[in-house]
Amino acid sequence: MSAKPKVLFVCVGNGGKSQMAAALAEKHAGEMIEIFSAGTKPAENLNAESVEAVSEVGADMSGGHPKEVDSTLLREADRVIILGKDAQLELPDEARGSLQRWVTDEPSARGVEGMERMRLIRDHIDARVQTLVAELLDGWSG
Repeated sequence: MSAKPKVLFVCVGNGGKSQMAAALAEKHAGEMIEIFSAGTKPAENLNAESVEAVSEVGADMSGGHPKEVDSTLLREADRVIILGKDAQLELPDEARGSLQRWVTDEPSARGVEGMERMRLIRDHIDARVQTLVAELLDGWSG
């Protein structure tokens, strides 16, 4: 085990959900957890509504940029969290961590769009992130 738990959040574009999760995790965990995000097919830019939605709750993802999944990080992360149904990823055989999929709320399926949609997604991800951070910090001996 490393000195701090390593978490990698993954979605398809790494412009929205995984960046939101990473920013929210940093807000809740500070320096206690090493936090990364990546995409299986990285987008060109961050989702502006995602950036705005997390800033409303005191998190910051504005300095991030979409990036591809790093195979070394995939092997070394203690937790790999896939956000949503679309991203497909498997851990390599020598990976030391575990893989989880968080099926996130999709308000657009209910006709909710724009910032209202993004706030609902943010709040759903934030609740999951807070549970994850508490679990990791509680069970981590380093």
